[in-house]
Amino acid sequence: MRFVLLGAPGSGKGTQAGVISERLGIAHVASGDLFREAVTRGDELGRQAKSYMEKGFLVPDELTIRMILERIVAPDCAKGFILDGFPRTLEQATALDRALGERGETIDRVFYIKVATEELVRRLSGRFICRSCQTPYHLVSSPPKVEGRCDLCSGELYQRPDDLPETVRKRIEVYFEETAPLIDYYKEAGKLVEINGEGEIGGIGERLIAALPQGLKWE
Repeated sequence: MRFVLLGAPGSGKGTQAGVISERLGIAHVASGDLFREAVTRGDELGRQAKSYMEKGFLVPDELTIRMILERIVAPDCAKGFILDGFPRTLEQATALDRALGERGETIDRVFYIKVATEELVRRLSGRFICRSCQTPYHLVSSPPKVEGRCDLCSGELYQRPDDLPETVRKRIEVYFEETAPLIDYYKEAGKLVEINGEGEIGGIGERLIAALPQGLKWE
């Protein structure tokens, strides 16, 4: 059971990957988490990744691929895994297929959580964070009791530059430009399944369940 979950920022793919991981008993491999863990460890990959992350650049494909390939041979991936945030480019996808092919394995299915651009902007640009305790809020789904103030510590809420509407639109635009060839690649391979990513979290999960290969059972 080896899956890939694709989706733009704000699509909720991290949440859904976590649900699939828990229900099927397979590893949730999130590239963002791997980068942060490597930086914390301070090993060679972590130091290299940090130099790009601190400047706001994407970590190069070569480093990202090395990190993922090292992770998916860990013991907890023996039953399978779901990749979240990787692959992000066609080069990453082909490198993954080559590595798995050498082991006689393959990606079984690729789920693409599809959400309209305006909905993505609404989700992402509504996020605010407390300056004091870093508690996150959302103006629509989880607003504070007092406008502009944290429920927990009364700290000031602020919006990160990445969450400003104009920045959000640019992030989404870049994502779609990068991911379009990837979607075509998996579609041509007969592995891509599009999932409607709008509506309640539970409903999206049900659509993912229905799209699982026949024979798989939720725990």
